[in-house]
Amino acid sequence: MPLVTSKEMFENAYRGGYAIGAFNVNNMETIQGIVSAAREENAPLILQVSAGARKYASPIYLKKLVEAAVEDSGLPIVLHLDHGDSFEICKDCIQMGFTSVMIDASSHSFAENIKITKNVVDYAHDKGVVVEAELGRLSGVEDDVNVSAADSSYTDPAQVEEFVSKTNVDSLAIAIGTSHGAFKFKGEPKLRFDILEEVGKRLPGFPIVLHGASSVPQYLVEIINQYGGNMPGAQGVPEDMLRKAASLSVCKINIDSDLRMAVTGTIRKYFQENPSHFDPRQYLGPARNAVKEIVKHKIQYVLGCSGKA
Repeated sequence: MPLVTSKEMFENAYRGGYAIGAFNVNNMETIQGIVSAAREENAPLILQVSAGARKYASPIYLKKLVEAAVEDSGLPIVLHLDHGDSFEICKDCIQMGFTSVMIDASSHSFAENIKITKNVVDYAHDKGVVVEAELGRLSGVEDDVNVSAADSSYTDPAQVEEFVSKTNVDSLAIAIGTSHGAFKFKGEPKLRFDILEEVGKRLPGFPIVLHGASSVPQYLVEIINQYGGNMPGAQGVPEDMLRKAASLSVCKINIDSDLRMAVTGTIRKYFQENPSHFDPRQYLGPARNAVKEIVKHKIQYVLGCSGKA
């Protein structure tokens, strides 16, 4: 089976009231952990490459690893560019064989966002590639995405119809209170489901995307702190809120910080308990297993896409 686009995935997810996990990948072990979990759950996958991953591993290495995952698992897998910030980056990834790209022009004016997004959509659709865009701005820091709380903004539902009709984009990331990074809320977490529901009414059947939806389990925070870390006590997005979003118009939920925490916590613990070991396989193997367990949990209890491959 070759790499696929997300078009059919999202159509099925919208009708079925579940979401597809879009997992950020940076190396072989992370990809193996994600794919192993999805294979056991028979779940469709989006594996996405951020700006940081492109710099760290090079897109061509990650593409070949993802192609190996398709061959090994037989699962429907999308290779997606996460937060492409220019036409040129999106074009490069499309030419390299990515089946989905995100153009994030949300830092520009509404009119300029439409213009940039439409240019990417026109080029991508001609190559059979789907496009995600963003309307509204999430706060937080993750790789090259860095938006202060003052510069963040909720998505305006009154703009979504015009944006989608003028760009012909395939999916839309909106801002309803999530934020990039692992720790978001000092008090009670709140998501603007009123915005999500209004967007759903204005764009019936159209796939919505949630970025910044980390919900790092407390046990991972405790492991990292126990073994030399200093993680804050603020919490991520509660999983029941994410599951509710997945039951509405959200068809794709991005998951990154949870995986990083699983890897970091496992490796910290391993070296505290085995300080003389030096074989990378001895600590990357357990880290890979930790990724697998996190992904299985997300598929079962947050995304609801078990058995949907």
